[in-house]
Amino acid sequence: LLLAGDAGGGKRSVAEMDTEVKLGKVSKIIGRTGSRGGITQVRIEFLDDQNRSIIRNVKGPVREGDVLTLLESEREARRLK
Repeated sequence: LLLAGDAGGGKRSVAEMDTEVKLGKVSKIIGRTGSRGGITQVRIEFLDDQNRSIIRNVKGPVREGDVLTLLESEREARRLK
């Protein structure tokens, strides 16, 4: 499992993290972003709700079919232009 963390860096208690953690499967690689291309933009389908998908930025190696652990599942990344 890969961990897609909270970019805000806010501190959370263990109880809060347990309630917010969601698993999502990478369904599509959209492209690379960041000043040096170190971030990959992906479409994620949630494992508990197959009808729901969002776009997220992932740091590090990722490919289609990977399962990500999302600490925050409401925020969506802006799409690449």
